[in-house]
Parts: sequence; structure tokens; C-alpha cells
Amino acid sequence: MKKFVVTFARGFGSGGKVIASQLAKDLGIHCYENRILTLASQMSGLDENIFQEVNEKIRETNAISGFLRGLPRTRNYIARNEKFVSDDKLFGYQSEIIKSLAEKESCVIVGKCADYVLRDKPNVVSIYIEAPRDFCVQRTMENMGVTEEVAHATIERTDKYRADYYQYYTNGNYWTNPVNYDMTLNSQKIGVENCVRTIEQYLIIKGFITPDMINSSDEIN
Repeated sequence: MKKFVVTFARGFGSGGKVIASQLAKDLGIHCYENRILTLASQMSGLDENIFQEVNEKIRETNAISGFLRGLPRTRNYIARNEKFVSDDKLFGYQSEIIKSLAEKESCVIVGKCADYVLRDKPNVVSIYIEAPRDFCVQRTMENMGVTEEVAHATIERTDKYRADYYQYYTNGNYWTNPVNYDMTLNSQKIGVENCVRTIEQYLIIKGFITPDMINSSDEIN
């Protein structure tokens, strides 16, 4: 089968990260999220010439996924308490990493405007996961161990950060625009597990996978 990439954008607390991770697990491919930012941050601290050498080495040796998998993987919720401040250089490095991944392997990429970065690629499926606020609040309270008030504030701040980030780096587009995505799913109405199954069926329709490629034996939390 040809290489493909599934990108995910998601409202905070909607279960989007869980859905992305389970999809990758079912398909036996890697799921990348904050490790992309970590590697891009490391690269952005390099002298421009050194960065170019490192970037070329990664591309030539097909080692970028190895670099990423060698970085710590964050399992906890990542909430944004700060206002969005642009960093064009960092975003440029992030974009290079995302493009390189798309060239080298089938994978799942969460956030980072990956749908926009890979918008001209025919082998990309872009997904947006959202849910009503009450559902997201309940999940946030359970997963972060916080009060309802803190959960509301966390969702509001983090989603505002993501919206501003997306608008800035996509030249004015807005994060929740359904036209940006192949599919927008309400994780409360369809259920987290059924979101995964629906995306898998769409990938079959698109011809990226076959039914026998799905290994869905684990319960999704």
C-alpha cells in the first residue's frame, strides 16, 4: 500500500488525542504530537548552517522518525495557559519535520497545523474532533483531576491558543472550518471508539488501507 498521513485537529477534552493514538495503534503506524515540537525546538537553537546539515542528514538517512521516537513522549494533557506568541522560525522547522515524515512513512500527526502544511499532498486525510463543552469539561476533570471551574478555564484558554495559532500560520484561515478537513466528528455523539472505526472505514474507502490491516483488539478509554 502507498504511504499516507492522517492529521488531527481537536478541541481540548474532546478525546482527539486518544482517537489519534488508537488509530495509529490499530494500523501499526506511529503517532506524532509534541515530540515534533521538541525536535523543532532543538533545531531552532542551532546555527542556520548547522541546522541545514542536520536536516539534510535526517532526510538522506531516513532517520527523522528515529530521532522523534528517541524523545520523551508526553502522556498527560498539554494545556496552554499562555497567550499565543508567534515564532516563524520554529514553525518553519516544524513544517520541515512534518513534510519529511509524510515523505518517509505512513503516520498520524496531531496538531501543528499539519493539515495546512500538507494541504497539497494527495495522500493526506485530515480529521477534526470536537464535542459539546459539558462532555469536554467532564473528560478534562477526570483526566486532569481538576475542578469544573478549572476545566472550563483550561478548555477556553487552550482552544483560544490553538485557534490563534492556526489562524496566524494558515494566513487567516480558522481552525474549526469544516472545509479544511476530510471529516469532522462529534466524539460525544458518535463515541470515541466509533470515531476510530469511522476513520478506519474512510481510509478503506480512500484506498489507503485494507480491512485486514486493522488490528483493533484493545478497549479504548
